[in-house]
Amino acid sequence: MVAFAVAYHVLWPPVGVTLLAPVFAASAALAAGHRILVWAAAPGAYAVWAVLGPGAADRLLAGAAAVAGLSLAAEAATLAARPVVRALRERRRLAEERERRQASEARLRIAAELHDVLGHHLSLINVRAGVGLHLMDREPEQARSALDTIRQASAEALGEVQSVLDSLYPDGQAAPRAPAPGLDRLDGLTADAGLPVRTVVDGEVRALPARTDRAAYRIVQEALTNVRRHAGPGAAATVTLGYEPAALVIRVDDDGSGAAPAHTPVRPGNGITGMRERAATLGGTLSAGPAPEGGWRVQASLPLEAA
Repeated sequence: MVAFAVAYHVLWPPVGVTLLAPVFAASAALAAGHRILVWAAAPGAYAVWAVLGPGAADRLLAGAAAVAGLSLAAEAATLAARPVVRALRERRRLAEERERRQASEARLRIAAELHDVLGHHLSLINVRAGVGLHLMDREPEQARSALDTIRQASAEALGEVQSVLDSLYPDGQAAPRAPAPGLDRLDGLTADAGLPVRTVVDGEVRALPARTDRAAYRIVQEALTNVRRHAGPGAAATVTLGYEPAALVIRVDDDGSGAAPAHTPVRPGNGITGMRERAATLGGTLSAGPAPEGGWRVQASLPLEAA
């Protein structure tokens, strides 16, 4: 801003209070934390303005008073707001760190349990399968015994894996025993959503990678669950699937009254965190918040593989 003001004074006869622009820029720089830079540059900038600007003594004194007064006011406001800003940043940082730690602990616990279960039983199955193949022709009875051990070990492994998966779900809700659904079952999902749901498809529908298809279905499912819980009675939802060249864009909008006002900070719960985790696992993004026209919007962008 000082450079622009100098150029303006050199190239054109100055009109108006040209000192205010650098003062406003200095206030913004102070608010951003560049205190040393501002206080170091202010005297030089004022000296340049005094040389190039109007030369009357009263105007120079008025300019000096304006610079000093506004700078001190900006400094005082910045110092007063700094503890509040620092506390808000620290609170947000702690909340994000706690969320990441909980997610990491859950993943590590599940990974450790699955490692123990699968490592033990699969190694046993591998050894017994080798013994069975070796003895199949010469000693069929021992080969049959090895196959029976494989059957028992595999059944035990499946049972233990199922118990680990059951721990991921609330009490009374069983882990899924069928392949994870995809967008081919979206019609059934919207029909059983418990509220009016309209589906819009933008672009040409095409086959998706399996994990992207599963993640898209689960994001829509969780978003509709949140609409049913929080949007209020009589709410309706619109599910939009955008098939773009490089990404699948999912948007779930509702017209309910249960969403927070636009100025209210969003405090993500487990549902939003889970949807965001699914999108991040695929390298995508997810946002949730009040929609511009009212209601609530969940939007996810899931990158598609080049193939």
